Amino acid sequence: MIIKPKKIGKTIDEIEEGQSLSVTETIEDSQLLLYLGITNDSNPLYIQHEYAKQTEYGEPIVPSVLLMGIITSAISKHLPGPGSHVVNFSINFMEEVRHYETVTFQFEVIKVDKMKDVVTISVEATNSEENRILDAVVMVKPPVLLAEDIDKN
Repeated sequence: MIIKPKKIGKTIDEIEEGQSLSVTETIEDSQLLLYLGITNDSNPLYIQHEYAKQTEYGEPIVPSVLLMGIITSAISKHLPGPGSHVVNFSINFMEEVRHYETVTFQFEVIKVDKMKDVVTISVEATNSEENRILDAVVMVKPPVLLAEDIDKN
């Protein structure tokens, strides 16, 4: 059996204020259906065109939690990366997101608190028309080096 070495993200000592990341996602049916299936969310606003047509939105919209999931996924994969853990999440939604819309998320480290071992990341997302759709502030505990990782250095 081949065991791949674990790769962890950036530790608190490797993160600096001002570090940034940009992630662009197009919201596809497969993502929406997976979300709805996993959560058993049957809100007709998210999937039923006839219902949504009668609302102020005029068509189905993307669940807010799906957008939050894209944010936490980017944090887990990239900044700080694998081994990190979201400990606080504050978000403000300014505009709804439509199915098949492309959204760009801009992440920036705005605070590194080594005493609390937490980094604060600001997130701003815009749609393809450059309209701001959300702002978020996420507090994250970065990964720590395990004893076995320290031995390798």
